[in-house]
Amino acid sequence: MELELAGAELRSVLNRLRRAQGQISGVIRMIEEGRDCEDVVTQLAAASRALDRAGFAIIATGLQQCLTDAEKGAGGEGQEQMRARLEKLFLSLA
Repeated sequence: MELELAGAELRSVLNRLRRAQGQISGVIRMIEEGRDCEDVVTQLAAASRALDRAGFAIIATGLQQCLTDAEKGAGGEGQEQMRARLEKLFLSLA
C-alpha cells in the first residue's frame, strides 16, 4: 500500500510533524536546563498528541485511498488482507 498525500493533506501532516519536532526539541532543552518536572511532562504530552494526530491523519488518508482502490478493483491485495493491515496500523497508534 503506497500512501499518496497531496496539497492540503500533505501540508497538514507536515505542520503537525514539525510542531512535534519543535516540542521535542523544547523537551530536550528543558531537561538539559533542569526545568520543573511538571513543565517537561506537559510539553512532552503536547508533542505526543501532535505525533498522534499526524499518525491518525496519515491513516485516515490511507483508509480513504484503500477504499477508493477497492471500489476500482485495484491493488492485487485482497480486501480482507488490506483491512487487516490497516487495522494493525490503526492499533499501533492506540
